[in-house]
Amino acid sequence: MRPIRLRDFIVDRDGWIYSVAAYDNARRVGGILRYVPDPSGERCSRSGQRYRKLEFDEAYDLIRREKPGYLDRIHRVPRGDVAGVKKPEVELPRIAARDRRVRSLVRLFSLPRGSLGCTGSRLIGLEAETSDIDLVVYGNAFSTACDRLRRAIAAGEVQDLSEEMWRTVYRKRSPELSFDEFVLHEQRKWNRGEIGGTYFDLLYTRGYDDLETVPVGKGDVRGPRTIQAVVTDATHAFDSPAVYRVKHPEISCILSFTHTYSGQALTGEVVDAQGIAERHGEETWLVVGTTRMAKGEWIRSRTLLEENPDIRGPG
Repeated sequence: MRPIRLRDFIVDRDGWIYSVAAYDNARRVGGILRYVPDPSGERCSRSGQRYRKLEFDEAYDLIRREKPGYLDRIHRVPRGDVAGVKKPEVELPRIAARDRRVRSLVRLFSLPRGSLGCTGSRLIGLEAETSDIDLVVYGNAFSTACDRLRRAIAAGEVQDLSEEMWRTVYRKRSPELSFDEFVLHEQRKWNRGEIGGTYFDLLYTRGYDDLETVPVGKGDVRGPRTIQAVVTDATHAFDSPAVYRVKHPEISCILSFTHTYSGQALTGEVVDAQGIAERHGEETWLVVGTTRMAKGEWIRSRTLLEENPDIRGPG
């Protein structure tokens, strides 16, 4: 079997289902617990088994109580405890066969086989009718997909997010940005849209030929920092964690563990960022997203905001 990678799903021996959140999965698979079997759960598989979907804090509490050996910055499942793996690119044809909206998006993007997948609840057959569509695009195909989405919205083949949907996404993310700042940064990413009244997004994952990993373990914590820096390399800005190499006297890169700040800045732009500094080997990194909602932590493109002086900040 090919390596387990970001945005795959795994099932452990107790039937607990995790979304994979790391690339370094050789010994222990890094992920986030998402679903557990529950006779009164709101989600039902095609075999008739019911599951309960867990919120972020609830998942960590359950792991802490029941499987403390799995507890880390993310959940770490020993490979010997992995009973099953679901891969978005492998399952895509079956998902598309049962969902016309996914079929339409597959035709729209028209990417080479293996470059596109579908993750989230649809990957494991636990979607509701109102569930979002989480598409995964692998490697260099990601920029192609974003460009095709931009052109498809312009042509009216799919819809841009409505004002109501933008506000829904904003409330869900609850970022340390004003609504106007949030939308300004998001609109230029071209990784969100609506089809048939359903929200969908494009999520980046590295190809199998580029699985060099960024450690997701916690380093030596040096405390809060607020910095201004020039982005020297945003190649993996849409990865998880998002990585921004920067020019700064102390910080060598900014890592974002929250999807809110993926793709937030381009190479050459000046950013303002606030997070927690950690020492990793010879480097000091600024980590954004040390908590689920990243309160008090953020990344802003100062360059983008200066180009749009009418955009209002928080408050």
